[in-house]
Parts: sequence; structure tokens; C-alpha cells
Amino acid sequence: MTPEPPPHDAAPGPAPGHGTGPAPGSGAPARAGAAPPSLTRSPFESETFTSATFVTVGRGPLLALAVVWLVTRAGMLLLLLRDSLGIGGVAGEVHSLYRHWYGLFAQGTFPPGDVTWQYPPGAGLVIMSPGILPWLTYFQGFVLLTLLADLAVAAALARADSARLTHGAWYWVLGLPLLLHLPLARYDVQTTALAVLALLALKARSPAAHRIGGALAGLGALVKVWPALALIGTPRGRTTRDAWASAAVTALALLLTLGALFSESLGFLRQQGDRGVQIESLGGTGLALAKALGAWPGTVRFRYGAFEYVGPYVSTIGHLALLLTALAFIWLLLWRMRARDWTEATPPDAALAAVLLFTVTSRVISPQYMIWLLGLAAVCLTSRRTVMRPVALLLLPAAALSSLAYPVLYLEVVAGTWQGLGVMVLRNGLLLAAALLAARRLWTSTVTT
Repeated sequence: MTPEPPPHDAAPGPAPGHGTGPAPGSGAPARAGAAPPSLTRSPFESETFTSATFVTVGRGPLLALAVVWLVTRAGMLLLLLRDSLGIGGVAGEVHSLYRHWYGLFAQGTFPPGDVTWQYPPGAGLVIMSPGILPWLTYFQGFVLLTLLADLAVAAALARADSARLTHGAWYWVLGLPLLLHLPLARYDVQTTALAVLALLALKARSPAAHRIGGALAGLGALVKVWPALALIGTPRGRTTRDAWASAAVTALALLLTLGALFSESLGFLRQQGDRGVQIESLGGTGLALAKALGAWPGTVRFRYGAFEYVGPYVSTIGHLALLLTALAFIWLLLWRMRARDWTEATPPDAALAAVLLFTVTSRVISPQYMIWLLGLAAVCLTSRRTVMRPVALLLLPAAALSSLAYPVLYLEVVAGTWQGLGVMVLRNGLLLAAALLAARRLWTSTVTT
């Protein structure tokens, strides 16, 4: 049996608050004879950058964190109620589509033959969840449960931050509003909450916590697939066995239960396989550039619940995206086999790198995908040993640009104007840079050369 690496907390060194020198950013003079700070390291890796650039979550600032959460979420809720920004209609997916699916679930079936239903059967649990609040309308119940999931993520991150000079909770609380009101009208916040809680459980020393983390990741995988990647960086040995086995048992048990209670539980596989190249994907951006330059004669068409490109070479680009996804998966397997240096930050760092790679190689990069990435980056930032700080910073402007792309300038994006095209090139360029940087930093920090 391969022994697991010792936890980070067991590393030698002074306990927090008992060091011999002043805390970074405290304003106290440096200790005489102390070595000057290294000038060769990246500023993203310095202790000064970590503690001085972001607010520390502690007993006092928790109230500030709560106030900021309330203010920002009130603003997001106001935007959602007005729902007139840009193209508008952001809440329409909850009002019509989710509500329609809810009615089908009440009849004991997943949406039969519905090309817009492209989600694993566990997603039905989220769609049905407003039913537990019968005194509210479906829309009110959905938004309330989304806010509660958002609050659970913020609270869990704050608890993880409480003993360290880190800033994961602030990153989530301030980063999510960059997507405006979209997070409140999609079920990706609930999915992200499962992945975040799974990764935080994996940081504990208890095997029971590892099994809980695996169960949460397995549940998330049956809701929207990608949370399974939360387990890609678990340390070898008992942690991996406990977490992966728990995930498999949870996912299989839920799949069998939903299959027994509802018909058409696997119908999503047919719809998912028929998807084309969405206008917001990297491949779609390439086609938009070619069309703007007069080198491609294709058009945009609304299919499978999204705007996709139709014309020559589209199927080739779609197949290329699938090939790149497969290559990304092979690279992740190779990394896992070669990785030798594990820290407490490795699981969330690996999860963020994996989801970024699968995002940029996807035929679909919807703006709500940014919710996943912000949540995973926030978990990374709960550890001082993370190597993903510059990646997390790249994701913030990418999220803001995603809001410009939808809903603010969505008509420009669909029409392929230079304004809409510029937003998509910048957003997807940032995502591609973040994915490549995350892969490189994950490899160099864990693979012994």
C-alpha cells in the first residue's frame, strides 16, 4: 500500500500568530538581519500579494463578508426581477423551461424527446426541488434555493479560510456578481455547491469526510457530470479509494433509483450527442472570425436550445473539439500517473485545471460555465499552497466579459458584429490562457523532473 503524504498542517514551522517576525502587511518594521524578499519569484506567489491584496477572512471580517453578500445578492435579485438588461429574458428559462420540466417530472417521466433536455438524470432533483416550498411560486422557490446554495458555498469557504491568510470566500462573494443575475436563473450554483463542498471535505483528515466528499462529487456528477473531476487530484492510497468508491456507489444508487421512479431517465444521451458548435465556444469564435473576413459562408441557427453555426466544416470542428477533449482527458491521466508531490492544494488545483481544459475544448461554452470555474478557483484560494492564483485572476475578467456577451451584447454576438466578436475573442482568449496556465502550473508543481 502506497502511504499517503502527510497533511500540510503537520509541516514543521511556527503556529499561526506565533512567528518571530511581523505579519505581512502589518506595517511593523522588518526584523534586523532578515533576508530581503526574493525578487525572482512571481508576484502572484508572494506572501505580500496574498495578504495585502485581498481581505482576510477572520472573526471580525465575517460580518463584512455577510454584508457584502447581502448587498451584492440584492443587486443580482433586482436585476433578475427587472430582467431587461441587454437582450433580456434571462429568467425565461426558469419561468418556462424548468417549470415545464417540473410538470413532466410530476407525471413520472423525464422530458421525452425534448432536444433541450441534455442533462444527466440527477438534474431532475434540482428542477423538482422548488416543490418542497409549496407556499411559493415555482420561480420564487427556485431563486430562493439558488440563493441558499450560494450562501452555503460562501459560508463553507469562509470556514475554510478562518485559520489562514487566504481569500477564497471573498473571491466567490465578489466574483459571482460579475455574471450579473444569470446565476440566479440557472441551476449551476447548486451543482457548483456540490463540487465545492466535496473538495472542502477532501481536505479533512477523516476517512469519513473523504467518503462524504466522494458522495457529494458522485451526486454532482449525476447532476451535471463535471463535478466528477473534483476527484481527479485526490492523493493516492486510502483517500482515493474511499472517495472514488463512495462517488461510484452514490452515483449508481441514485441512477438506479431515478430509473425505477421515472421513465426516459437516459434520454438525455440522444440529445447531447446531436449538439453542434455553439456560437460562444472557441470553435464558434473561429467560425465567426472566418465569416467576418468573408472566408466562411455559414449561418447561425437556433437549435437544441442554443444558437449554433450551420455550414461547411462545422461538423469537422465539432469532431476536432471532441478529439481535443479526449486528449485533455489522456493528459489528466498522464499527470495523475506522473504526479509525485501532493499538498492540501493539489485536489482543488487539479479540479480547476481539469474543468478548464474540458471547458475550452467543449463545443458549448455557455456563460453559466463561469459559475463552475469561479467556485473551483475559490476553493483553490482557501489554501496558501495553491499554484492557481494567477489563473483565478484571469477568470475574473473572463466572467465580466461573459456578462457582456450574454445578456448585454448577445444580439451583437449572434449577428457576428465586430463588437460582439471582440467580446468573444477576449473572453475565450482569457479562458484558453487560463486553461494552458493551469495545466502548466499543475504539472510543474506536482511532477518531479
